[in-house]
Amino acid sequence: MKTISPRIVIICPVRDEEKYLQKFLDSIVNQTVKPVELVVVDDGSTDKTPGIIQEAHRKHPWIHGITRSNRGERAVGPGVVEAFYDGYAAIESEEYDFVGKFDGDLILDPKYFETLVNKFEEDAALGAASGKLFLQLENGELIAERHSDEMVVGGTQFYRRECYEAMGGYVRQVMWDGIAYHRCRMNGWRTKSFHDPELKIREQRAMGASQKSIYHGRIRWGWGQYFMGTHPLYILVVGCYRMFERPFIVGGLLIVCGYIKGCIQRARRYEYPGFRESLHAWQFERLKLGKRLETLPPAPSPSQETIR
Repeated sequence: MKTISPRIVIICPVRDEEKYLQKFLDSIVNQTVKPVELVVVDDGSTDKTPGIIQEAHRKHPWIHGITRSNRGERAVGPGVVEAFYDGYAAIESEEYDFVGKFDGDLILDPKYFETLVNKFEEDAALGAASGKLFLQLENGELIAERHSDEMVVGGTQFYRRECYEAMGGYVRQVMWDGIAYHRCRMNGWRTKSFHDPELKIREQRAMGASQKSIYHGRIRWGWGQYFMGTHPLYILVVGCYRMFERPFIVGGLLIVCGYIKGCIQRARRYEYPGFRESLHAWQFERLKLGKRLETLPPAPSPSQETIR
């Protein structure tokens, strides 16, 4: 059964995004299915970001912003989640069907929400989903980011409301997105990123980059994998896999180094009953060495032409 009017709420944490934010907002305003509410959380910007948010609200009242105090620097991981929760608390809509957390440096195709909602309507077990991520260079060239089809892109987290509420929201730590979509799977929901022409996500900054450098970002990525509970064998495979993308070789090595850093420091890890056991089983299935613990109903047959 088709949803007559899908009610979508989006929360967008931003900081110093004057270079990118207007293009993101334009891509939201131009959607064939618009959100009923877009909450833009200004996380202490020192540039023209607040003015862009105010002007968007003036033109489109369903877009509104809230302001957080300036902590002095961009804080990825837990900082982004804290900003998200401030936006979540500021949601004015009492009734909505889908909730999403989106970055402010993205550009979405006009039918993104329409197409994604159709995927949910076709699959009752689909709890969280996104399109595929492409880095958009200044010359307009698109470079595909590589990730699993069961990974929901961190910058465009989009949930069926009951799935988001059942998985308990986000952990205030690096790798919050990976933890979230695995918690969804543990609760019997399917997570998916779709190859679909209407679901291309154009990113204006490289995924996994840091406010300091992409090298620092890769170390943080590996440390986050340690926090999440990733198996050592799996992180070695991830490190090798990521050697074949920018920054070549060193990027993959730094991911492994970040993981080893967590081991040496004996940093605390994410603790949730059964989570690590379930994660390791899923990872070993990915490596063709085992089978996941959860059983989901079969996915429906693809209804859209895949991206070549």
